Amino acid sequence: MRIRTTSTQRTYRYVRLAIIGATAFLAVGVGIEVVGGGALPSVSAAYYTPAGPVFVGALSAIALALLALSGRSLEQGLLDVAAVLALVIAYVPTSVSCGAAAPCVPIAVRETVANNAGAVASVVLLGVAVALVLARVQGTLTRGVVATAAVVVAIVLGGIAWASAAPEAFLARAHEVGAVAFFVLIAVVAGLAAWRPRAGRVARSRLRVAYATVAATIVLTLVLLVVGVLAGAEQRGIPVVLVGESVALALFAVFWIVQTVELWDEVDPSLGAARE
Repeated sequence: MRIRTTSTQRTYRYVRLAIIGATAFLAVGVGIEVVGGGALPSVSAAYYTPAGPVFVGALSAIALALLALSGRSLEQGLLDVAAVLALVIAYVPTSVSCGAAAPCVPIAVRETVANNAGAVASVVLLGVAVALVLARVQGTLTRGVVATAAVVVAIVLGGIAWASAAPEAFLARAHEVGAVAFFVLIAVVAGLAAWRPRAGRVARSRLRVAYATVAATIVLTLVLLVVGVLAGAEQRGIPVVLVGESVALALFAVFWIVQTVELWDEVDPSLGAARE
């Protein structure tokens, strides 16, 4: 028997699947580069390789999909912030080896970074303004929506101030700060999904275990990554950043697969009731 769905339900399903697909797209693009061009110091270093367009495009798609799923829950507010951080990761590249000098963002790409970062900041601020107006018109302007908008604006304005006051420090650290913050937010969202009860979910205990495992493993991965970098593991030939980012990316995909399964019928509960 064919199960009926609505266009809204299908749209939400496809957006969730798009996040999984974009993550796979990024993994495959970076994987091809590693196999064909040699080891990378990190997944983020793919920005400077032929896989660069895949890296930027995949993260942009993930950011847009996260924003498309925007809602009024705490989890969704955190994912809206994560979407902005995904854009930071995409358009402000990581530092790489600059010969005898300390790692840096090469001069050859700095104009591109300035152009792209300026465009992203402008569009995000415009998007916040539009989102607030729409929420007001639709009667969905809550304190949570305002708080999320305020955090996003603070991130953008803080980034602009940082880049203006200390451009070298911004280029050297903004990508890493954005990446760590992004995965911390995903861990928090997974943790909330594990411990917040949702009535009517099938096999809820297994889902809670899956969410809790993802949250704990992301945190553990980030801690081990930081410890490895501080301990100088990379200088001893251990690709700690590449491995850490790869594991975190895989856990991000696992989280979305689990949540897509759980929320497959989320936007049209009436259909589920009609089939019972």
